[in-house]
Amino acid sequence: MPTTWRCGRFLFDFNKCKRPIVMGILNATPDSFSDGGKFRTPKDAVAQAEHMIANGADLIDIGGESTRPGAEPVQLQEELDRVLPVIEALKDCGVPLSIDTYKAETMRQALRLGVDCVNDVWALRQNGSIDAVLESKDCGIVLMHMQRDPVTMQFNPAYQDVILDVKQFLGDRVELLIAKGIGRNRIAIDPGFGFGKTLEHNLNMLTNFAQFSTLGLPVLAGISRKSMLGKITGKDTNERVAASIAAAIMAADRGAKIVRVHDVAQTVEALKLWEAVNS
Repeated sequence: MPTTWRCGRFLFDFNKCKRPIVMGILNATPDSFSDGGKFRTPKDAVAQAEHMIANGADLIDIGGESTRPGAEPVQLQEELDRVLPVIEALKDCGVPLSIDTYKAETMRQALRLGVDCVNDVWALRQNGSIDAVLESKDCGIVLMHMQRDPVTMQFNPAYQDVILDVKQFLGDRVELLIAKGIGRNRIAIDPGFGFGKTLEHNLNMLTNFAQFSTLGLPVLAGISRKSMLGKITGKDTNERVAASIAAAIMAADRGAKIVRVHDVAQTVEALKLWEAVNS
């Protein structure tokens, strides 16, 4: 099991902090599936980040392009205009900043501005993205599995075995990065709940989430408010807080080292109880 994760200026030590890292989601977008438009201006986005930090977020994940099912791509300059002012305002906020992007130039500019981590739904498969992270000697990297692309990923996704297929993909990407000279202690993996998976696939992955830890890397669980929870509970996006917290606890029980969430305060409270019981 991994003991540390290098994340730019910060080092997470999993021996000292028994509960998962809480990554707060900051969508500087007009169309993200849960909170699109709420934090579109830099002022509102910064205020939300500060609110999440005050409530216990360990890491802020800043995104300027929605990757919800069916989302259309955003032009580079528009993405930069959304995220760079937020990064500039938050770079000395006291917790690591992550950039949620698949564009190499956005990665490059965000890293130069002080971002500590690159979180990529494409697992650095887009042109130039590996070169962009190679410019940083210590940024954290989150590699996510996605079948096809955001526009088409939910059109009849299929696997021989979703656990084995996702593990194989992520393991191959990790080995490629290591061969390029990227330290293993900088890499985390995300099986990609909802990214080219049916409800059955998602439930299988959550049930067997511990299998992803066998790759020996920190595993991120990103289930917060996702449609799989709506299909089970019948609740609209903003009414999925309880189910999201339950999913985060289930993932923690199965070895998640990072949970990516919208509802930071509630998740941190639940994980404090989880940590007390499991310490």
